[in-house]
Amino acid sequence: MKRLFIVPACLALLSLATPAFAQKAGGTLKIAHRDNPPSASIHEEATISTVMPFAAIYNNLVQFDQKDKQDSGDAIVPELATEWKWENDNKDLTFKLRDGVKWHDGKPFTSADVKCTWDMLKSDDDTGARRNPRKIWYFNLKEITVNGPLEVTFHLNRPQPSVLTMLAGGHSPVYPCHVPVAQMRTKPIGTGPFKFDRMKQNESVRVVKNPDYWKKGHPYLDAIEFTIIPNRATSQLAFSSARVDMTFVGDMNAPLMKDLQAQAPKAVCEMLPTFTFSNLLVNRDKPPFDNAQIRTAMAYSIDRNAFVQILSQGTSKVGGIMLPPPEGRWGMPPEMLATIPGYGPDVEKNRAEGKKIMEGLGYTADKPLKIKLVTRNIPTYRDPAVILIDQLKQVNIDAELEALDTAIWYNRLTKRDFSVGLNVQGVGIDDPDVVFYETFAAKSDRNYTNYRNPEIEKEFDEQSQMTDYEARRKVVWDIDKKLQLDGARPIIVHDWGATCWQPYVKGVVLSKNSIYNHWRFEDVWLDK
Repeated sequence: MKRLFIVPACLALLSLATPAFAQKAGGTLKIAHRDNPPSASIHEEATISTVMPFAAIYNNLVQFDQKDKQDSGDAIVPELATEWKWENDNKDLTFKLRDGVKWHDGKPFTSADVKCTWDMLKSDDDTGARRNPRKIWYFNLKEITVNGPLEVTFHLNRPQPSVLTMLAGGHSPVYPCHVPVAQMRTKPIGTGPFKFDRMKQNESVRVVKNPDYWKKGHPYLDAIEFTIIPNRATSQLAFSSARVDMTFVGDMNAPLMKDLQAQAPKAVCEMLPTFTFSNLLVNRDKPPFDNAQIRTAMAYSIDRNAFVQILSQGTSKVGGIMLPPPEGRWGMPPEMLATIPGYGPDVEKNRAEGKKIMEGLGYTADKPLKIKLVTRNIPTYRDPAVILIDQLKQVNIDAELEALDTAIWYNRLTKRDFSVGLNVQGVGIDDPDVVFYETFAAKSDRNYTNYRNPEIEKEFDEQSQMTDYEARRKVVWDIDKKLQLDGARPIIVHDWGATCWQPYVKGVVLSKNSIYNHWRFEDVWLDK
């Protein structure tokens, strides 16, 4: 005979209520930061150094579910929008907006703020923004219209399902209409769970609890303070002595994580893909690098597995432009990757071919091509740059390292003021539209190598309209392979990195396919 178990109503209510009482309110979360953020304006910057400390100030229309470790189009939840729908043959995306939301200065949030933000991002005119690194994301956005204060519609030229995914990422906050962009760089105003308090150059960033946050009961923390500690050994010492509660996201390779766990055995650490990848930048418009033969020889010098072993003791992965599987949803399978020249195991054969090319151009071991290799002056850039310099020697290229501070680095890239560089490209969202258009479209500000291929851009547009995941993925693989064969921007290695936090830090959920999208901190609390 089956027994029927009935839970008394009071016990059922108690069990449902228990999780809500588990969190403790109060306290300051202290996080180590790797370098000085170039500004607080997420829309003008292209670095996690800005997103991680400032994302908690803002809100998006929608966001990736902060409790889901896989960012994807299937894990999108409301934020400033309460609902949305596609209309007009999937060319119009309409959002109903949350009522009663206020900016940190007390002014009401309305549909006008959404329109102002995306008008700025898509505009060809001077909008006050000094940089617009993701303008290319919205090439297909025809216009934004409002229907009263609580409804806004994005009108597209053609169907593009990934637009919703782009709006969910950490790079897509809504800005206030009434605040100049220049102010957003130094004293930003948002609607998010935390308010800007202060930013001291080369010292710290501090944000404090927004007591009027529209999501009642959140955030739990009183404040978050980021202390800028450029030296990783000093940063680890600060963590092991509990002067900071959390390391900067993805900033440690496997050996460093092992050392930290030896010093702080109770630490909670996760080693995950960052969806940042080291890549060789060659400015195709600057002689002698306008010669495709030289660019090919440089690509032939790369031993990708050496980077994996030296930098991460085998945790990082070799891949094309898309994040390798299984963490990446769009990366080429290994058997397809192995068919691309330069990705196979015979490195010496590749280098012999590269050296032959250079000798044919008059560059020998005694008379090498002398270059300056620029990179950003932080360890995650400098370390692979040093290895790359050694590998370029194998094809008669003698490189001298030039390391640049963060603000100077991004200015030089934007102005194409370099010949050869080692870049660590951060990709906000694991979606082909984001990666292809942002990195390789002729009109993209982040197409740092000035790569141009109209035929491949047509293929970008074709895959962009596809709704069948499996069919689209195969097209994406084919495009990715063509980009590698064309030497568009040689991908060296996809980075994995560790993030650690003290055991009393609760509610941290990291994404396994991007470091950019989980930094609201509204569910994080301190159990002490």
